[in-house]
Amino acid sequence: MIRRLLIANRGEIAVRIAHAAREMGIVPLGVYSDADTDAYHLSFMADAARIGPPPAPESYLDADAIVAAAKTLRADAVHPGYGFLSERPLFAKAVRDAGLIFVGPTPEAMAAMGSKIEAKRRVRAAQVPTVPGYDGDDQSGERLRDEAQRIGMPLLVKASAGGGGRGMRVVDRIEEFDEALAAAKREALAAFGDDAVLLERYLRRPRHIEIQVLADHHGNVVHLGERECSIQRRHQKVVEEAPSPAVDDALRAEMGAAAVRAAAAVGYTNAGTCEFMLDETGAYYFLEMNTRLQVEHPVTELVYGLDLVQWQLRIAAGERLTLAQAEIRPRGWAIEMRVNAEDPRNHLLPSTGTIARWSPPDGPGIRVDAGVTTGSEIGVYYDSMLAKLIVFGSDRAAAVRRMASALDDFTIDGLRTNLPLLRWIARDEAFIAGALHTGFLAERLDESIFAPAKASREALARACARALAGGAAPWRIAGVGMPIALECNGERYALEATRIADGVYHLRGALTGDLRVRHNADRLVASLDGIELGNVFDDGFRQAAPPSADARTQAAGGPADGRVIAPMPGKIAKIAVAQGDAVEERSLLIVLEAMKMEHRIESPSAGTVKAVLVREGDVVAAAQALVEIE
Repeated sequence: MIRRLLIANRGEIAVRIAHAAREMGIVPLGVYSDADTDAYHLSFMADAARIGPPPAPESYLDADAIVAAAKTLRADAVHPGYGFLSERPLFAKAVRDAGLIFVGPTPEAMAAMGSKIEAKRRVRAAQVPTVPGYDGDDQSGERLRDEAQRIGMPLLVKASAGGGGRGMRVVDRIEEFDEALAAAKREALAAFGDDAVLLERYLRRPRHIEIQVLADHHGNVVHLGERECSIQRRHQKVVEEAPSPAVDDALRAEMGAAAVRAAAAVGYTNAGTCEFMLDETGAYYFLEMNTRLQVEHPVTELVYGLDLVQWQLRIAAGERLTLAQAEIRPRGWAIEMRVNAEDPRNHLLPSTGTIARWSPPDGPGIRVDAGVTTGSEIGVYYDSMLAKLIVFGSDRAAAVRRMASALDDFTIDGLRTNLPLLRWIARDEAFIAGALHTGFLAERLDESIFAPAKASREALARACARALAGGAAPWRIAGVGMPIALECNGERYALEATRIADGVYHLRGALTGDLRVRHNADRLVASLDGIELGNVFDDGFRQAAPPSADARTQAAGGPADGRVIAPMPGKIAKIAVAQGDAVEERSLLIVLEAMKMEHRIESPSAGTVKAVLVREGDVVAAAQALVEIE
């Protein structure tokens, strides 16, 4: 039996596993880095141990430190969650060699399926179709380039180890191949400790369909239907749902049987997911197997009425599956959206800061798996995901409506999030119709819609409501003439508010009217001249800084003077230029790593590098100068 479980992870998945363990009478134990000493997930643990400094390779990716923590905390099992060490065979073996139970597949099965190259070889032998490409042992640049030309464009370069969209690059022209290969290898090595890659024909408009499997140690393997994960950005999933609007009973049975064969081919045990691409003709191709619990597992749980984490623990403890394939049938519809610290007004780049207010939705058919709360610090070291919003409905239309309503009731203050993007998706006509494919956002999304209209009375009124409710406006005797200075997209707005009753203000200046601010349960709502504005959320406005005596001097130090600045906080992963180098417009200058993803910093114009102001390995702040071009 498992009595004490070490959860070798952080964030929402650590909280999720802790809940499941407690329900089973298992004591949850946690780990933390120096960046996580006050992290939300620790409040759900009976005990916890420090495992190292903030960088993941020195803490959450340190297998020895985690095994030592398990022994110190007297754990008898380790659950890796997802990400970090969850798909490292050597970690699973280290846990097993320490006399502990690893909640996941065997190291041998993980090694076979954790390598995308080996996985393709195994499943082809089991008569599972795969995408045309190259997965050979020869990893030389020359061989990979030759294979790329043979396969043709467009092409996907993909890290063999790991997942989550890291170590992946799409190549449209052979001239771009060498740089894409180098970037994919570098990112894969940093994220997974393995820079092996495979090449695949890139399918432009396929659906991304995955099949959940469960397998015990007694030879029983079942599948729990499919999840549609087609809406993605930078190869990372944004929206997932179960079942898929494109999969009928016959195709579900066929793909499910293929996934079961794939799992059986390596003697797989515990929970795992086989990922497929489904093209417009109905043909499907195996991509990879994720040898762990998936981020999107809640949609399967809601549609099939079971707890996947508890089944993981039961299987790890040696129990038999009591689920018969013929009895496993979906009911209703579930949709999950990932709530990330990403700024829609800045190309969805990662955002950092302190959560000033965390107010998630609730109600029938709504589930929020969160890894943060009010006061949580969001830094640069880990993934940008804050929470998952999951809804359930009797059918897809009901689930879509519930998701749109729940998103409107979700309030996060203190940093930028992707909630505006999620709200747009929930109301997009193609999403509502279920017309999905992996290029959905690239084809349909116009990011300019996230910039608030400068003349929008509603947006400005909501910003005033936030300022007044938060006490940001200076107090005046009798509440008369309280100044409010706001800024959005470089525009400044000066207003005065006069309190005329509790929660009611008369505004003048950039906006004139009577503003009413009140709390509805734990949410802030407002109305302007009697017209309801609904929930008050971040419209992109910020408190404007007071005028500075040297503002002219500061302005001269902006990007116009040749300095290239960091668009977000992060770590310098690579410097591609040196002082004196000639560069063209859009030449690569810096590779910035933030929240486990790499971001290209390019030259805004042609010129000569006057100075490189940072070194590889430096951690930089947003707007910090990196390079000077003259």
